[in-house]
Amino acid sequence: MNEITIDTEYVTLGQLLKMTDIISSGGQAKWFLQEHEVFVNEELDNRRGRKLRAEDIINIPTHGEFIIKADTVGFDEA
Repeated sequence: MNEITIDTEYVTLGQLLKMTDIISSGGQAKWFLQEHEVFVNEELDNRRGRKLRAEDIINIPTHGEFIIKADTVGFDEA
């Protein structure tokens, strides 16, 4: 499982696809999500704006599994 560390409260599913180099531009997110199955916490989800937070698990069968981790340095969960 690949760890993706974020220093914000959340990232969107579209941002994750770009961060992991699954897509090369944000504009490809909509197409990718229509053509590929993506599971967030074991539920099928195709919303590019889906907010992913720490400990969410994203499974893209054609590309692998990812877990979101919070960067605890400089991140305040207040």
